[in-house]
Parts: sequence; C-alpha cells; structure tokens
Amino acid sequence: MSLTVLIVDDEENARQNLGELLATKSYDVIGVGTLGDAREHLLKGDADIVLLDIQLPDGYGPNLLYETSNMPSRPPIIVITGFGDIETAVDAMKNGAHDFLTKPVDFAQLDLSLQRASEVVKMRRELEHYREAQAQKVDFVIGESPRMKEVISHALKAADAQVSVLITGETGTGKDILAQYIHANGPRANKPFIAINCAAIQNTMLESELFGYEAGAFTSAERRKPGLMEVADGGILFLDEISSMSLDIQAKLLRAIESQSFRRVGGTNLIKVDVQILAASNRDLPKMIRENQFREDLFYRLNIVDLNLAPLRERKEDIPELVGFFIRTTNARKGMNVTGVTPLAMQALQQYDWPGNIRELSNAIERAIIFCDGERIDLPDLPRDVSIQMA
Repeated sequence: MSLTVLIVDDEENARQNLGELLATKSYDVIGVGTLGDAREHLLKGDADIVLLDIQLPDGYGPNLLYETSNMPSRPPIIVITGFGDIETAVDAMKNGAHDFLTKPVDFAQLDLSLQRASEVVKMRRELEHYREAQAQKVDFVIGESPRMKEVISHALKAADAQVSVLITGETGTGKDILAQYIHANGPRANKPFIAINCAAIQNTMLESELFGYEAGAFTSAERRKPGLMEVADGGILFLDEISSMSLDIQAKLLRAIESQSFRRVGGTNLIKVDVQILAASNRDLPKMIRENQFREDLFYRLNIVDLNLAPLRERKEDIPELVGFFIRTTNARKGMNVTGVTPLAMQALQQYDWPGNIRELSNAIERAIIFCDGERIDLPDLPRDVSIQMA
C-alpha cells in the first residue's frame, strides 16, 4: 500500500531532506510551506499522513488540528517543531496529534512514528470499505502478509478446480472461514455448504450423521434420515477437526469420497452424490499417521491442496486490517460507533503474541468496544494480558 505524506514546513531544506528520506521508505511526498497550501491538499484528500511544523508564515501550525478535527477521515498528524516544549506537546496531543517530534528530527524515531501512523491509515481503510474479494460474498480479511496472499491464491484455484482441500493451522486461525471463502468463490457457491465438527459428535453417531440411516436401522431410528453427504450433494461438505474421527469411520469416508457414493446405515441402496470435500485439522496429521491414528490413504485423498493458516503471531502485519474489520462488524452488530484505535493501543495489539489467534483478537476487540468511552479504543480498554505489555 503506497501512502502519501504531506510535509508542511516553511524551510525548504527541511522539506527536501525529509522528502528524500521518506522516498527511500517508499512514501509518496508532497511538500508545502504554508497552512493555506496544506489546507488545499487536505480538502482534496491528497494526504494520508501529515508532518506539521508549528511556526509557519501564515499562522500557527497546530491550528490545522482544530480545522481538521471534523474531517471524516482526518490523516494522522505528526507535529514537528524546533520550538518543542512539554506544554506545546501536551496541547498538540490533546487536540488530536498522532505524535510529537522535535528538531533536529531523529530519523529512527520518525520512521517508527510513520509506521504507527501507517497502521492507523490501513485500519481506517478497512473500516471504510472491505477488500473487493471480501465484499463480494464472505467477510474474510486477506491481510498484507505474503503467506496469507499465497494461501488465498491457492484457495481460489482449489475452489475453481473443485478438488479436495485440507486446511491446517492452530485453533482460532480461521479454518472454517477459509472453507466458507472457498465455497463462496467457486462454481458451487449457489449449492449447499454443509459443515460438521467431527470433534463435537461421538464416533458412534458420526457415521449416521455423515451417511444417514434407514428407518429401523437402530432402536431410535423411527424414520429415514438423509446424511450430510446427501444433503451436500452438488455442493461442499466441510469436515472440521477431522483428526478426531475414528479409523473405521475414516475407512468408510475414504470409500465414499473415492466412489462419490455410499449406503445409509441399515440401507442397501447405493446413493450417488457429487460432493467437494474440505477438511480441517489443528493437529499434526503426518505424526498421527506414524502413530497409526490416522489413515495415510485418506490423508492423501484429502490433501490434494494443502492450505496452512499461519498463527497470528507470525503475520502481525495483518493485525491493523483485522482490527478494522472486527470494529466494523462489532459496530454493526451492537449498534456502536467506535471509529478506530489509538496508536498506543495498536502498538500493544501488535506486540502481543495472540495464543488464541484471530478468535482471541476478535474477542479482545469486542470487549474493548464495550468498555470504550470515546471514539477510539485506547490502551485501558484492552484486555489486561494485551495492555500489560505497555506498562
């Protein structure tokens, strides 16, 4: 994502030096020497971030903070001055400055401040509109990390090819959402998407859930019941936590997938179906194969396309977009109007390792919105495990 930084400083050398530095960091740069010129660019929406000097020929720089306070998406403003003092800094921060730096500017400190401002901009963009792929059908945050972009690319190809997919990753990484995304973006989008959590059903009942049963097949079977493979005909069957399935059910599932047919429990008629199988596991299936806990032939039948979702701690660059997404969805669900996250809160969110992954982040943002008294989530609004890092 390319961002434009507006430098507002009456010293031409300062504008030039800062501009050259920012260009090496892949920022687009606009340099102006007056408040009047800065206002024109801001009204046109030219700037994503502002570097603002205090003493300008046509006025007091921080006045821009007041003037832009009601803008729907005011750019983060970093105040930079050679006349820095505590009172000025406090006043600027109270009136909405993103940060406050003094001249001569420490480039490392400026770089860090710009990175935090960039995260705010990314989050706002996510709040304003979904990515095209998300907005089409399924609420799904792709993010900025190369690993996630590769996963999505492979997922779309698997969806188009209608092949079996094995989705792996830690608990809370969004395996079920990815399965829905594959369904929504493939040729079976208008057909059924049937999901079953294999870990939530006793193995003695799992066979009848998958394949159905005939009346009289067992004591409580008073009438015929179609199984989920039958219900999913033409569409997708998602088998979550498939590692919990017993070996005998695995064998029956393998036969059904290979032949695209099965018999109901207690039945003799062969039922033909056309079902794409998606499976997910948070366990190490190759290790389970070595320990004779999972069938190798079923593994390879499911693993035509392998999609591994990285834990959130390994793709923290995706956190700003995820936070923006969760704010938007929680606002809509609870009738709230939280607009964003303070820089300090975002820093805490990105420093935390999220052992519960995306699910934990979603819960943390929902909690923060409940406790938030202002327009933006601040550090005290976050769960203690997250905020304590900044103490």
